[in-house]
Amino acid sequence: MKAINNITKFLVIILLFLTSCDDLFSPALENNRELDDMYNEPGYAQGILGYAYSMLPYQTKSETDIATDDAVTNDKASSYLSMATGSWTASNDPMSKWQNCRAAIQYLNIFLENADKVAWAKDPNVHIMYCDRLKGEAYGLRALNMYYLLMAHGGWTEDGKLLGIPNVITVDNMSTDFNVPRDTFQACIDQIFSDVEKATEYLPLDYNDISDANIPAKYKAIGVTNASDYNRVNGTHIRGRLTARIAEAIRAQAALLAASPAYNTGTTVTWANAADNAAIVLDRINGLGGIDPTGWTWYMNKTEINSLGSGAVPKEILWRGDKDNSTEDYAMGLSQEKSNYPPSLYGSGRINPTQNLVDAFPMASGYPISDPASGYSSSDPYTNRDPRLTAYVLYNETTYGTNSKKIVTGTYGTNEDALNKESTSTRTGYYLRKLLRDDCNPDPTYNTAQYHYPVRIRFTEIFLAYAEAANEAWGPTNGNGHSYSAYDVIKAIRARAGVGTNGGDAYLESIKNDKDKMRELIRNERRIELCFENRRFWDLRRWKANLNESAKGMQIDKVDGALVYKVIPVEARSYKDYMYHGPVPYSETIKWSNLQQNQGW
Repeated sequence: MKAINNITKFLVIILLFLTSCDDLFSPALENNRELDDMYNEPGYAQGILGYAYSMLPYQTKSETDIATDDAVTNDKASSYLSMATGSWTASNDPMSKWQNCRAAIQYLNIFLENADKVAWAKDPNVHIMYCDRLKGEAYGLRALNMYYLLMAHGGWTEDGKLLGIPNVITVDNMSTDFNVPRDTFQACIDQIFSDVEKATEYLPLDYNDISDANIPAKYKAIGVTNASDYNRVNGTHIRGRLTARIAEAIRAQAALLAASPAYNTGTTVTWANAADNAAIVLDRINGLGGIDPTGWTWYMNKTEINSLGSGAVPKEILWRGDKDNSTEDYAMGLSQEKSNYPPSLYGSGRINPTQNLVDAFPMASGYPISDPASGYSSSDPYTNRDPRLTAYVLYNETTYGTNSKKIVTGTYGTNEDALNKESTSTRTGYYLRKLLRDDCNPDPTYNTAQYHYPVRIRFTEIFLAYAEAANEAWGPTNGNGHSYSAYDVIKAIRARAGVGTNGGDAYLESIKNDKDKMRELIRNERRIELCFENRRFWDLRRWKANLNESAKGMQIDKVDGALVYKVIPVEARSYKDYMYHGPVPYSETIKWSNLQQNQGW
């Protein structure tokens, strides 16, 4: 190990030496820059911050749900398929955030250590505003990367400690000791909270152009009198970058993680803390009054999407990525449709929702299909169901696509859309509908793309975080001083989707005083609302819920002209109990002796 440390330090020395000696090369390499070059080149300095934006840990496409009970894939080469069926190891971890997020944090550390030395603007007041905003972004981004690292790698060691990652907030150099232990999970959570506090101190709630009368007091105090100076730094043209509002949402997410069953015995974060942090975000949009009536169909609100200005967000969206309608495979304009449309619509049918997920959708009345009062019929399973089922899942004989083609997934189908017909056919009897636009056309003759954007945080996620935490802390109907309870949130989310609206949501009313049943309902609502948004895997783990529920499908035969429905096994899951917490990469543990591995790995 000592030899490895010496080699690492030698490489750092060589790197620093090469970076500082222009005369070694003739001609000099244009990109071979010294760190202090940034002091007089704000663009160069912002490029260091920009690296963290380029490495944002969000997955822009639906992928991880196929490692859960919500979906399977027909892509046999999928690393998530291998993971779910028994090949998840510390050296083969598609969920790992170790390298990318830690690299981002190191760039952010470099930026924060040097930001005050950069000549951001000639005007001293504008300089201060630039420095504030950019440092605020860096603190918020560091909190975000730490949160994702804790989700992926936080866990319990053999000696009973709940650890996070090495909490490094200083810049590495040739004298750095890289063989450092992991800090406690609590210390990492504290770092997130501290970084968010600094981010909210420096950042505006949103980026908007303002008038002279609305210049923030802290900038009036230093002599800013012209709103154009403020707008230059924090105006609408900056929209899309991290704000105080977004930082507060990251804190709410981290608090929910820490309060969850998989972690809460090793932290001081309570369910009440988690609920209060979520409420800070929600109160800024007037609580329940801020719920977007069409938020549950955000991905197919076509007029809204098409008309979005640069960086602007709809009511449902707290933070999003760039809007895109490119036809390139790496872009979002058509790639999800190419991957997930049924084969008859020129797609590859990659992600197949399971019967498990379909069964999670209640009836339109609000009753679960397992409840005798629901009126559910196994011989007519898709009638009078929660409207979100039709919006999110493409089931048998649904019409879809630009030409309203009937998609037959039953065994009686005559083309490749039918169950297990070909390698691109559905394995479950269902195709994905959520996140896709039905006005896209992957037919090579047309290759018609439409605008999409990746969502990083939805307000619905924060509402559901509040509901979960508030129910655990104070019960279903007690808001503990907040103007809304867990019950209120769930009622509003279900009502906007058209669930329980005709009968006053009798099922919800019947359980509103039962904490355990409300917990079950809240988790189910989270499963439905956030399906295929890469949340399910992380939720199951933090709840310590069943990871090994086998994926099921629906076989539909036609017998004497009548459809016969049969639930079928599709794919077993193979997880061990220790997998509620992900591993530290094996490559790191063999390099650094002080890195403790999580139990079981």
